[in-house]
Amino acid sequence: MYHRTVKSLPRLGYIRRSLSSLPEQNTPLEEFRTNETSPSQHSLIHEGKFYQINPQIKKQLFTHGGFPKSYEKQMKTFAETTLMVRKPALEVMDYIKQINFNKPVIRYVLYGTNGVGKSLTLTHLLHYGSENDFVLVHVPWVANWLKRPKELVTLNEPEGYFDLPLDAAAWLIHFKNQNSPLLSRLQLTTTKDYVWSQREVTKEGSTLLELVEHGINRIKFATGTISALLEQLKILSTEGKCKTMVAINGFNAFFLKKTTLEALHRVKIPPEKITIVKPFLDIVTNDWQNGVCLLVVNKMAIPRGITDNELPVNLLGRKGFEHIDPFVPILVDDYSEKEYYSCIEYYLNRRWIQNRQNGFDEELKALSGKNPYKLMELCSSL
Repeated sequence: MYHRTVKSLPRLGYIRRSLSSLPEQNTPLEEFRTNETSPSQHSLIHEGKFYQINPQIKKQLFTHGGFPKSYEKQMKTFAETTLMVRKPALEVMDYIKQINFNKPVIRYVLYGTNGVGKSLTLTHLLHYGSENDFVLVHVPWVANWLKRPKELVTLNEPEGYFDLPLDAAAWLIHFKNQNSPLLSRLQLTTTKDYVWSQREVTKEGSTLLELVEHGINRIKFATGTISALLEQLKILSTEGKCKTMVAINGFNAFFLKKTTLEALHRVKIPPEKITIVKPFLDIVTNDWQNGVCLLVVNKMAIPRGITDNELPVNLLGRKGFEHIDPFVPILVDDYSEKEYYSCIEYYLNRRWIQNRQNGFDEELKALSGKNPYKLMELCSSL
């Protein structure tokens, strides 16, 4: 028999394996969980509680990225996909509900120290966006393109530029996977012709899914397809035919002076010389309507030593800051007391913590500083 050591917490919510033999309808809900699985219904009463994501929704939205690898591994161990409802996500959702979509798009910048949960906050907001019929333009991690692309192709025209065709095609597959049900229902069509070669043309009136399929099947034109797709989404959103949610993780990597990629003679390639970058910089400008931009700035997206400060002005630099100014900063911080103990309860329930002594939770609090990632790492050995 295990005993609680923290008097401020209720006894419920520890290990409930003995209840598994009871009928499901009679099994009490652990107090660190909520059975409200719709992000649209989440509010402060759900703060600090974990909600479960349906496997089909996870497959649709996050098959090609969205969860940090360490969290994805943990979810496989736990045999379920859950997210904690936290204040930053609730704050942004509340803002979105009050947006006047007839005005230019508002940019929200999520920032905070490493490991506080910026990526998972973005994941929660993507689930909210999909549920509310936003077309999702989601880049799981910009640094993957600028540090370790699948293929780097030197272009003759325009001269001095480089293409990432395989990464562009992979992103189009990700876009299609996330948005196919909505795009099939909306039947959005292009507003002009796109000429790819003497024989290949995407005619005006083609559906966006046809445009995307062209880029997937003709990898040579994948980056151009992304440019055309995002251009069309800006036009169609402004015309009120759809709503678009742009969600980019590691956005500040777009504004590095040099990437780690090398051209001839070991010359470092700046991001603006990589063709896939421009379409995503264009779609976060505020020259269109009926949408929202969620941008995560992260120290891990840039090489070490550039800055130790997690504030947007430091991570974006002058050029990046001016590109999205004005924007609304959203701080993602370490766990609150409530969130910390809720997480401890969850780890106990999923057997992530098995070896414990009196006062173990207070010791973990001191060692982790209530940082979500540090706490997860510390508990993995318990």
